[in-house]
Amino acid sequence: QVQLVESGGGLVQAGGSLRLSCAASGRTFSSYAMGWFRQAPGKEREFAATITRSGGSTYYADSVKGRFTISRDNAKNTVYLQMNSLKPEDTAVYYCAAKAGSWLYAAGYEYDYWGQGTQVTVSS
Repeated sequence: QVQLVESGGGLVQAGGSLRLSCAASGRTFSSYAMGWFRQAPGKEREFAATITRSGGSTYYADSVKGRFTISRDNAKNTVYLQMNSLKPEDTAVYYCAAKAGSWLYAAGYEYDYWGQGTQVTVSS
């Protein structure tokens, strides 16, 4: 069982930055690939970024590539999402998720555990 708790969301102006954190419980964090997803009001949840369990490989949605960076610290059981050059269309609830596996995963149904989400609002 893995419990995930996101933090770091908030209100920011367009062009600004935020760093989201996701703290995981348990001693097997390094066994899980991690992902960030987001859901805007009235829209389906969408993939944003994923990272392998070692942190050696990452993959991004085209909509965030070049602006967002996913990273992890296995010693701290934490995954991060650094978000730069934020746009109003980035406004959403952001969720982190954990997948017991060795590669990169971009589909939400593949993930085993989810956090409760953190709100990010980007004003124009």
